Amino acid sequence: MTIAERFVAQHTPARPTRIGLCKALTMALLVAAPWGLQAKVDESLTYEPVAPTIDQARANILIARQLQFTHFRDLGISDELSGDVFDAYLEYLDGQRIYLTRQDLTKINRVKSQLGAALKTGQLQPGFDIYNLVQQRVIERLQFALDLIDDGITKLDFSTDESILLDRSNAEWEADTEALDALWVKRIKNAVLAQRLNGTDDETIEDNLRRRYEGQLKRAYQARSEDAFQAYMNAFTGMWDPHTSYFSPRTSENFNINMSLSLEGIGAVLQSDNEYTKVVRLVPGGPASKQGQLQPADRIVSVAQDDKNPVNVIGWRLDEVVDLIRGPRNSVVSLEVIPANASDETITKTIAIKRDEVKLEEQSASKDVIELERGGTDYTVGVITIPTFYADFQAMQAGDPNYKSTTRDVRNLITELEQEDGVDGLVIDLRNNGGGALHEANDLVGLFIDKGPTVQIRNANNDVQVLNDEDPSVSYDGPLVVLTNRMSASASEIFAGAIQDYGRGLVVGSQTFGKGTVQAVRPLNHGQLKITQSKFYRVSGGSTQHKGVIPDIEIPSRIDNDRIGENALDHALPWDQIEAVPHNRYFDFTGIIDELRDRHEARFSDSAEFSLLQQEINFLKEQRNLDSVSLNFDTRKSQHEQIERTRLTIANARRELRGDKPFATLEDLEDWQDQQAAELDNTDDELDFVIREGGHIMADMLELDQQMASIVTPRQFAAQAPAQ
Repeated sequence: MTIAERFVAQHTPARPTRIGLCKALTMALLVAAPWGLQAKVDESLTYEPVAPTIDQARANILIARQLQFTHFRDLGISDELSGDVFDAYLEYLDGQRIYLTRQDLTKINRVKSQLGAALKTGQLQPGFDIYNLVQQRVIERLQFALDLIDDGITKLDFSTDESILLDRSNAEWEADTEALDALWVKRIKNAVLAQRLNGTDDETIEDNLRRRYEGQLKRAYQARSEDAFQAYMNAFTGMWDPHTSYFSPRTSENFNINMSLSLEGIGAVLQSDNEYTKVVRLVPGGPASKQGQLQPADRIVSVAQDDKNPVNVIGWRLDEVVDLIRGPRNSVVSLEVIPANASDETITKTIAIKRDEVKLEEQSASKDVIELERGGTDYTVGVITIPTFYADFQAMQAGDPNYKSTTRDVRNLITELEQEDGVDGLVIDLRNNGGGALHEANDLVGLFIDKGPTVQIRNANNDVQVLNDEDPSVSYDGPLVVLTNRMSASASEIFAGAIQDYGRGLVVGSQTFGKGTVQAVRPLNHGQLKITQSKFYRVSGGSTQHKGVIPDIEIPSRIDNDRIGENALDHALPWDQIEAVPHNRYFDFTGIIDELRDRHEARFSDSAEFSLLQQEINFLKEQRNLDSVSLNFDTRKSQHEQIERTRLTIANARRELRGDKPFATLEDLEDWQDQQAAELDNTDDELDFVIREGGHIMADMLELDQQMASIVTPRQFAAQAPAQ
């Protein structure tokens, strides 16, 4: 008896009963579809279809009402939206199109236009039946893969001119099971080839792949009703915007899955990305940030505790991955990840991180000083790095007059820089600052302006609230440069945008993330709904949403804007603008900005550091643009060796700039990187020369317009410039 026959026999009623459309559809699909290679199945294991509960149906109705009547985006539940939910749900369940066939799609397409009406009234069975079908197909594919491995990977042929598509999200669905079999043979060949090229022997490769697929198979058999409901609801809520989502009761306990603050973990924010868990950002001062190897957009493949065997977590629920990563302080967790810049999901690396708490003082603002000599003139530039916008709310509420906060700390650092070093200008480094406390962004702007509005917040009813700096005192009134990159988000964008709008300083770096929305968490009868309820706007009227803050002077970054950022997210709210609010303009840079850019480009054209950065960016872009890889061993080996040579060349060129001895092999480089990570010595050369460039741009401002020095009297500028 096949899996399909056994499934139908167990779940078909003895006499006809009334069953849901998709339940009958699922059974029909399981009987009619061709099966291809039959796997050796543990007879004790059968997939038990999951079913919706009454609590879930009630929660669905509440979610539908909240989305239609309280979300910032005015969007009704229509037939068009029904089709979009269907597509998004399949994207979540089979985003790489490796489980379902066109035969499957032809049958389940019958309900595509009916999902919207069902979601309004809590009829969840259609979504659950699609989920059950996909889970069954996942089981079949994994059993096929395990059979192929058991048959021996030495039988695979790597002498042909075959290739495999790296990203199948836009590929055609395979016609039938036979076509899927051929695709999965290619997938396994690709995985074997990648590990062979890394020097892994066949026995270890077989063991690695077997453990991976057995782990995924076990998860598929253990599917729960809540898994289906959360996946279905998030396909639904995601139609409004990517930050609106449903949290199951279990996931609600780990809201935002932020392993920071008092939690003992690695200090990373994670999210589900189809069958993977993806790193969204690193918490400043956290273990992962200090260790230096884990990066945003890395995808986690497996997790290992201390010296134990790794546990494959592909297909796991987000909350369970988080539970596995968390652990006792000072213990070590090893993450096998697919690097964000990997050209192929079979390329992984293992990162060992010592767990610890993220302490507030380790996220605090810090200062430094750089000295510049330009044509006989010396400049002293103060640098303040702000990793996050923080405030010790407990100490604040307890009335502690010395409670820590971003604004208080930066004010003190400015005083120290001016009194101890007599700085000519100031660079505020907001790179990789993912935001934090909104009121701190508001107060921080107030350190650099006389008084006035800092940000506008508009809700779904078009009511606009304006936050203001009411304190006329100014902590620093000299030349100012603000550094940003793609990971500067939310509160960082509010600060950078306000400094730009007031003409208070120049923004230098790369376009920011574009997170300009505000969410609220609302309780349901079953779980919670995080819903977008308002949007940030700059004092000049433009939103920070989607577009972010565009720097006045751009510096390229290794970060891929197509993969990271608000505009990389499906259904992100668009950029728009509202009326500006009256605000002063302290300096008009239009008269000198072209010259500032010319000088910057001239410096960078002669900069060995920038040349290396650009070379690395081009190399990473080339890897990301690969749409397929060869399954021919000789061809793939040649490509692999070329990639290794390029990596080694760039690394050695950077070492030579520092006067260090070059590495003989890539293995030497990787050993050194592991050692550096273990010693938490992660000085980034890119940070050093970009900060210095910020100082040079500040010096350019003073040289081109001595009036920049008179920014020391903001009220005079306010009197000279008309309100906008």
